Amino acid sequence: MGTFETTTLTALRSEEQLNLLNEIDTLRRSGISDHVSLPQIAVCGDQSSGKSSCLEAISGIPFPRKDTLCTRFATELVLRKSSVESVVVNIVPSQKRSQKESQELAGFQYTLQSFDKLPELIESAKIALGLDKPGSGFSSDILRIEISGPTRPHLTVVDLPGLIHAKNDAEDEENVEEVVSELVYSYMRRPRTIILAVVSALNDRALQAVLKQVKAVDPHGRRTMGLITKPDTLFEDSDSEKDFVKLALNEVTHLRLGWHVLRNRDFNTKHECHSCESV
Repeated sequence: MGTFETTTLTALRSEEQLNLLNEIDTLRRSGISDHVSLPQIAVCGDQSSGKSSCLEAISGIPFPRKDTLCTRFATELVLRKSSVESVVVNIVPSQKRSQKESQELAGFQYTLQSFDKLPELIESAKIALGLDKPGSGFSSDILRIEISGPTRPHLTVVDLPGLIHAKNDAEDEENVEEVVSELVYSYMRRPRTIILAVVSALNDRALQAVLKQVKAVDPHGRRTMGLITKPDTLFEDSDSEKDFVKLALNEVTHLRLGWHVLRNRDFNTKHECHSCESV
């Protein structure tokens, strides 16, 4: 099943972790993570900060990327080593759902034959969750994508909706900023969550909400790793460039796990790479 091959995280394979992580997954599927903190990486950042690109760079899996607000629920990406390759997508209902609603959402389960169908399936999940209309809000349900294969590492990553500073006209009926902030905060505050804080160099560092969230839930920076995206948008020798250089050197917001810089390939480069890989 070559369509599922990715090499980005092959080096993270660890045979001795398999049993432990499988048990953790069993607990996670039962919904116990609403009550007990389980190990995971939470990808957090402001809207349009490049979170989806980061997730694709980490996992090698194409996620839909839009300039408009599109992620209205948490997406849990579970990578596990297995002798059999498979990709299963399902919805984990929130504990807030009624029994009837939970049973209906449990019927959303698909096996993919290609990653090409993933964006379409994510849109189908929006419809199943009732989030396909403007102003429909956000959901505490989880879209779970479990990817197994002999070259997969053992890793659980949660992609969260982007923190926003302004709402559009279709979202005037609710306090969108507060709703999204609380959803992201509910993951970041869990003591066993490693926070991957994504900060875009395209925007003023001081105005990015994710840094305020990090300071609130992890004031000593013990379980947060910083990631600066879009560094190529900075002007050479500008004040903004100097500010982000200091951030990258861990001199501004100090994190025990440090700061890293990621420049993703542009569309043409990615297209050329995909064409070469398919030859």
